[in-house]
Amino acid sequence: MALMQADQKTFKYPYPYALEMGGELPGFELAYTTYGKRNANDTNIVWICHALTGSSNAHDWWDGLVGDGKYFNSDQHFIICVNVLGSAYGSTGPLSVNPRTNQPYYHTFPTLTVRDVVGTLDLLRQELAISKIKICIGGSLGGQQALEWAVEKPDLFEELILIASNALHSPWGIAFNESQRMAIQADPTYAEDSPEAGAMGMRAARSIALLSYRNYDTYNFTQARDNPDQIDDFRASSYQQYQGDKFVKRFNAFSYWALSKIMDSHNVGRNRGGIVHALGLVKAKTLVLGIKSDLLFPLSEQQFLARHIPDAAFQEIDSLYGHDGFLIEYKQLTQVIRAWQETNGQLQMARIR
Repeated sequence: MALMQADQKTFKYPYPYALEMGGELPGFELAYTTYGKRNANDTNIVWICHALTGSSNAHDWWDGLVGDGKYFNSDQHFIICVNVLGSAYGSTGPLSVNPRTNQPYYHTFPTLTVRDVVGTLDLLRQELAISKIKICIGGSLGGQQALEWAVEKPDLFEELILIASNALHSPWGIAFNESQRMAIQADPTYAEDSPEAGAMGMRAARSIALLSYRNYDTYNFTQARDNPDQIDDFRASSYQQYQGDKFVKRFNAFSYWALSKIMDSHNVGRNRGGIVHALGLVKAKTLVLGIKSDLLFPLSEQQFLARHIPDAAFQEIDSLYGHDGFLIEYKQLTQVIRAWQETNGQLQMARIR
């Protein structure tokens, strides 16, 4: 078994790129990572779409599914993951230099949609001369990208795996994102044009986000009081502080803002005759996975996908960890994906009617 080797590259698109909400980017760059080798007839391509603050190195953040001896490995698959437009890990984003001004974008970075992001993924696909993708998989915002792409290019994918995602970002999800943006705005430094602007606001925003990624039972189990009589210095408090500090070291407020807006934009039915009609366009064999304890993307959203994507299979994952279960419960995910593929996408026991 060969060791998992990451090949990190940059796709440079030098032409104006028109955006869904108007305006354009004067070209862009996408950082992407591949593992393994394409086989002779391109039947082993796995395209992974990352979630909100992920990078193109899927092995870093999904090592339970991607890596040596894991379900998606470089011995069998040619794996691609792309850092999305607007992010902080090598692709064009708010800290990038605008070639028209020779200054970083900062607050002038345009508002993007999931559809804009998927358009750039497809341009990279064309550059790589890929005409068919065996599997496209993603969770959360990654699932939104994968679904949008499967609606836009129905003949591109053989298999589609959507985890803890939806067809339309909910008012509940938008409210969480807006609360985080309000926290960033409350930091007076966010008005500045500086890579560190808004860092303390983003720290608070990340604390808000964690509450939507986990749930009541998660915190009772992982951040329990040290003793019944405790009145200060709680584990839950230090955990929120720690996670905020950790996030500030790896991200920036401008990209966080941009990515949350991308997520809010998600609606596969926009200008396509509605959501149900759009989902009916999907031709890929589809597996939809939901997490029972997910507060941010509740099971009803995945059940809706499975009802309206033709012949889709649905499976519920039981997890203590809420929405973050899609990053943690890799054993269950592997078992379900393997069973679904071994039954050629049938999984009759889990199908939604």
